[in-house]
Amino acid sequence: MKEKRTIPSVKKQIAGFFRERKRMPTYEEMVALLGVRSKSVVHFWINKLVEAKILEKDRGGHLAWKERPFSIPMVGEVAAGFPSPEEEELRDILSLDEYLVARPDASFLLQVSGDSMTGAGILPGDLVIVEKGREPKNGDVVIAEVDGEWTMKTFRKEKGEVYLEAANPKYPIIRPRQELKLAGVVTGVVRKYHL
Repeated sequence: MKEKRTIPSVKKQIAGFFRERKRMPTYEEMVALLGVRSKSVVHFWINKLVEAKILEKDRGGHLAWKERPFSIPMVGEVAAGFPSPEEEELRDILSLDEYLVARPDASFLLQVSGDSMTGAGILPGDLVIVEKGREPKNGDVVIAEVDGEWTMKTFRKEKGEVYLEAANPKYPIIRPRQELKLAGVVTGVVRKYHL
């Protein structure tokens, strides 16, 4: 028996395409994707998704997600020591980008290279979320340009003097000779263990 098309099922199909190809499908691709006979049926479902505030159209008529399409169910807590006998239960739906990024309009990602921040749990290959325009506090990890060189280090300020400190003892403290420009504060780290 053929599955009945619903707003959630259409959203799921489009989200699967988006996840795989990193772009929205064209209307022509949606004919095949949704298993319909014409673009008019595609238009019908797109209008339903726009009305439901799942998708939106920009001035050029291009489709974009209005809500986060990749939310993951949060099913409870886990002890980092001995296992808890509690049963798994749905607690909430969580979008990782909403959880990790407080100000998307002022944030960007960088991929980490080098091992100067391993003591802070930031490893080569990790992605760091950086928030621009945030005033760093003593101990924050920052992205900074020091005398023309970009780096990620811990921000330190003592007696009016600002310097940057690595989280690996084999790297020296960095004191700017001429100029220190802060690009942003690291607000999160993302690490993928398996593909």
